[in-house]
Amino acid sequence: MDAISVIRAKRDRNRLTDAQIDWVVDAYTRGEVADEQMSALAMAILLNGMDRAEIARWTAAMIASGERMDFSSLPRPTADKHSTGGVGDKITLPLAPLVAACGAAVPQLSGRGLGHTGGTLDKLESIPGWRALLSNREMLDVLRDVGSVICAAGDGLAPADRKLYALRDVTGTVESIPLIASSIMSKKIAEGTGSLVLDVKAGSGAFMKNAEDARELAATMVGLGTDHGVRTVALLTDMSTPLGLTAGNALEVRESVEVLAGGGPADVVELTLALAREMLDAAGLPDADPAKALADGSAMDHWRRMIAAQGGDPDAPLPVARDRHVVTAPASGILTGLDAYAVGVAAWRLGAGRARKEDPVQAGAGVELHAKPGAAVTAGQPLLTLHTDTPEKFGYAVEALEGAVAVAEPGTAYEPTPVVLDRIA
Repeated sequence: MDAISVIRAKRDRNRLTDAQIDWVVDAYTRGEVADEQMSALAMAILLNGMDRAEIARWTAAMIASGERMDFSSLPRPTADKHSTGGVGDKITLPLAPLVAACGAAVPQLSGRGLGHTGGTLDKLESIPGWRALLSNREMLDVLRDVGSVICAAGDGLAPADRKLYALRDVTGTVESIPLIASSIMSKKIAEGTGSLVLDVKAGSGAFMKNAEDARELAATMVGLGTDHGVRTVALLTDMSTPLGLTAGNALEVRESVEVLAGGGPADVVELTLALAREMLDAAGLPDADPAKALADGSAMDHWRRMIAAQGGDPDAPLPVARDRHVVTAPASGILTGLDAYAVGVAAWRLGAGRARKEDPVQAGAGVELHAKPGAAVTAGQPLLTLHTDTPEKFGYAVEALEGAVAVAEPGTAYEPTPVVLDRIA
């Protein structure tokens, strides 16, 4: 077996054999296949695609490159959730303890933000003392004691994906649906969860800009989960407008705590409950009532225990940025658009995100929304508040927001986009 023959096969639109896939993924992980060769193969896959059997085998090969976690010793059924990422997407924070409060175990391996999309670990690290890095033993202990854990994936989990992910980022091959799906699902299947709910986002602030591409990605990932024995379902959700009223690290933690306290923005609550019900049903707990767990305080209790179990202080004040700048409504009327991507880029430029994986982030930086589409606004009223420790960045953030706000004539009818667009199982 050699890399050139595998590249040529996919270049010429042929189906890769199981043996070719197994060999090339293993050889690349070991360094026998060079980055430039895997780059050529990734581009051939992006241009010519893969069928379902090829994607399933590619995913299996990436899983086989590392360890698989085992939660069979836990007394609870396991359920996990993965979001394809967006702006203001803090759903994991209230969701994990909520589902734990309803009787499932939630082993949530999360990541960091890159570009305009926020990262769950960055958000939680704004809580004083909280740590993302846990050993497998520590992760299992927290799951057994609390029921939910949110932490970073260890180096032993799908190392082939870690190498390939970095390569795709710099070779223009990120958009390949077979490679996206196998990247996400190899980690999630290796993680060892018994069931998985996918939140696949569509819209300007999402990775997939239109619903058709998002639906294809969701169906591909659901098929991969099913093929590997993990009960998997996907919700297609809207990301044309930021979720909730905040985009940023500590800002989103504060909003998540409001949801756990029984309040919070309606769209965040709606999506949290929709995903919780799917996770509980997939875990074999269809009679559990997540709305009750929010109302009676048990979800908040699990949040506090989960944060404390990972070294965090749930009562500590969250960081606040030193400087603020208010963006006002340009006209009076009905707010009909607030572009998610523009808000995400503004938060990134303020310091909430990073351009490279090694860049630091500001815990207090971000964007606070004072109105959502459908609201009546008056010219000059505060529409957004920008937060940062580096006020020289305000100009760049305001530039990102040019054209992001749409205000229609007073009395204009506005039809909101549903939070959940579709369900794929």
